[in-house]
Amino acid sequence: MKADSMKDRVAIVTGGARGIGREIVREFISGGAKVVAVDIRQEAFAGIAEDVKAAEGQLDCRVQDVTDSAGFTALIDDVVEKNGRLDVLVNNAGITRDGLLIRMEDADWELVLKVNLSSAFFGTRAAGRHMLRKGGCIINMASYSGVCGNRGQANYAASKAGMIGLTMTTAKELAGKNVRCNAVAPGFIETEMTKVLPDLVKQEAIKLIPLKRMGQPQDIARAVAFLASDDAAYITGQVLSVDGGMAI
Repeated sequence: MKADSMKDRVAIVTGGARGIGREIVREFISGGAKVVAVDIRQEAFAGIAEDVKAAEGQLDCRVQDVTDSAGFTALIDDVVEKNGRLDVLVNNAGITRDGLLIRMEDADWELVLKVNLSSAFFGTRAAGRHMLRKGGCIINMASYSGVCGNRGQANYAASKAGMIGLTMTTAKELAGKNVRCNAVAPGFIETEMTKVLPDLVKQEAIKLIPLKRMGQPQDIARAVAFLASDDAAYITGQVLSVDGGMAI
């Protein structure tokens, strides 16, 4: 991201303590933004200030369960009250509970939908109310699975497909108030979530990627930063696939 491309802007990034979220926080801070990183566990924030090289006042770490509608809404309201604005919301928090559809437990289905999709709705609704006054940008983390489906991920794919529908509806409803909403759909990215996969699974996945490699968190963060920037000022309601060509 260009230096000062997000100077004086305020951004909230859910799931911001680890993996792709942490890289998005780093990218926004490098552009001059003040970033509120939200995660469910305090210990997840260990070392983040040094890791992202945040200047004083640029990073605000908040512990919050984003599936708690009232709590997440209160957090967003507090960020706006303390900063006088909210320019960007990145709905990045997400989990997996993989399993074949016919064996999937109700609890695994419901939890993934709640964390991945309901939290994005709660955040979008709360942030959208503030952004109606001054404009803003909402970016939702979708997935290749949400675009194409994926064996063993009925819950995850459904949640990410839902994110795409939420993105397009939000874009249509809020565009008149200069609020943009887009989604990024990552493919196979090297994160803590994928590190635990067996090598054979990774090798088979790479065979499906035309660029023949896994992506890096930075690849996703740069795409998010672009959509949050003025360079994307005329882009809304779009799904940007960052997947090495998997969805072709």
